Amino acid sequence: MSKNINVQGYLNTVNAPWGKLFYKLVWHNIDCKGKKILDFGSGFGITADYFAKSNDVTAIEPNEELLKHKFCKNKYRQIVGGIEKLREVQNQSYDMIICHNVLEYLDNRRELLCEFSRVLKPDGFVSIVKHNKAGKIMHKAVFEYKINEALELINNGNAISENFGIINEYDNWELEKYCEGYFEIDKIYGVRMFFALQRNELKMESDWITNMYNLECAAEEIPEFRNIAYFHHVILKHKR
Repeated sequence: MSKNINVQGYLNTVNAPWGKLFYKLVWHNIDCKGKKILDFGSGFGITADYFAKSNDVTAIEPNEELLKHKFCKNKYRQIVGGIEKLREVQNQSYDMIICHNVLEYLDNRRELLCEFSRVLKPDGFVSIVKHNKAGKIMHKAVFEYKINEALELINNGNAISENFGIINEYDNWELEKYCEGYFEIDKIYGVRMFFALQRNELKMESDWITNMYNLECAAEEIPEFRNIAYFHHVILKHKR
């Protein structure tokens, strides 16, 4: 991941109604209690803090600027570092591993997934959130009105995040190749199918999060809608 992260822009995004809705949609498919959880690439610790309410959570994050703003209402263990810290973990230590919007910024994806396989318990699972190019193209064309940039994405260009720089996207079939021999895809959910296409002023209405949450949940596994989601939430389990 680029060291030149727009920290304030990222904070503004996660605290906006659409940022809060994103987390709510991701969490509802992996909610659990009494488990040992690893959050790799934990950022501000929003997800780690949420699950720490009723689980034993360890978070690993290399960027110390993000950690200056971390969410810590609940108790969890924070480690500063990357894959080298993961190598120190004992085999079969965790029930769930969280890795949300991280692989886009790493070169050693297969190596990381191999480590996940080692430290995950046999009946555990990995929660991956990743960008989905079709959804990005929809957003560029419909919400941002940037037709030329949408065309560039169709022609295999890379998207650029205002907060993180270049996003090195990968398809679900590529994720399967990175996981080969370790994991298989168990579930894919669509996230942000509809809400990113609405005007931001609508998102300030008091009932917007609740109403849009219900709509997104109703459509998250319907292929036609999932295919154009901005993000895919992928659940990996050990290969049988």
